[in-house]
Amino acid sequence: MTLAREFGGVVVNADSMQVYGDLRILSARPSPAEEAAVPHRLYGHVDGAVNSSAMRYVADVAALLPALRQDGLLPILVGGTGLYFKALTEGFSAMPPVPEPVRQAFRKRAEGVATEALHEELADRDPEMAGRLRPSDRMRIMRAIEVHLATGRSLASFQGEREAGPLGEVETLRLFIQPEREAVRAAIDRRFETMIAEGALDEVSRLKARGLDPLLPIMRAHGVPGLIAHLDGEIGLDEAIRRGQADTRAYAKRQVTWFRHQMAGWEAVAPEGALALARSRLAP
Repeated sequence: MTLAREFGGVVVNADSMQVYGDLRILSARPSPAEEAAVPHRLYGHVDGAVNSSAMRYVADVAALLPALRQDGLLPILVGGTGLYFKALTEGFSAMPPVPEPVRQAFRKRAEGVATEALHEELADRDPEMAGRLRPSDRMRIMRAIEVHLATGRSLASFQGEREAGPLGEVETLRLFIQPEREAVRAAIDRRFETMIAEGALDEVSRLKARGLDPLLPIMRAHGVPGLIAHLDGEIGLDEAIRRGQADTRAYAKRQVTWFRHQMAGWEAVAPEGALALARSRLAP
């Protein structure tokens, strides 16, 4: 927000959960006051019933960038989803869209079917993808079956076809903000407790009442499964909080691993030095 004020910028979301309108609190989206203070884009614009994806996100950014350029505004992309940044800068595999009737029919059929049985079905349809996936990885197994049902092709055959990212040829400043590990863990725990105090449980209760497909991304957001288990009387609130904190800490660890192995050309910087570095690079 400071950079946006100083350099005529727009804060653009690059977080896969902050795109959803249903989870302002639990996804730690910018507050209404923050969004009013400087321009923000691509926050809360997707309904939770939609299975959003990196492909959709890249299309949204590609549509947004020309308008920002025309208005002379600097895009400042901020978020925790490394795949989104990789897709913007390096492109991504050209995955086919699965028609919603195909998706819904298959998911209805798959209800109550053991994950191992779905893996066996995938092995019959698409042995190459079955060999790449763990028999316990239900989400990816179902995705592979859906693609095969929709196209008659293996998901693996699409993974070699890449489309260029909209920022691939654009000069960019690429910073990975990397706080000290123990500070991150403590901040995550405090933040989750703060989100509960600010109404995250009520937010998840409203989400639960929608009766959405449990495989949708929003239903697997950090904290949601545990809080739903609490609302269902399966666990206490303290345990739900512990699960949400643990899930988020594990994800923060995976973010660092992703940076090390997937984000070549990015620069790691401590939080206290990030603003000064960005100012020095962006200054005329």
